[in-house]
Amino acid sequence: MSMSPKELYTMMFGEYPDVVTVEQMSQMLGICEKTAYRLLKENRVEHFRIGRTYKIPKIYILGYLQVVGRT
Repeated sequence: MSMSPKELYTMMFGEYPDVVTVEQMSQMLGICEKTAYRLLKENRVEHFRIGRTYKIPKIYILGYLQVVGRT
């Protein structure tokens, strides 16, 4: 059974804000912060930067999980 992106968005990671930090992203994915930074620097997870701070919309993390789940 496949869920719509809207259903995934509301069900998964509901306790996190819509835009997360690298630390929050690493908690969400169960990885260390160093690995999270590597994913961002390799553009494997879409993101944007404000100054030196990475900001990752939660929807991009869900998209990353969908891509990884297919491989």
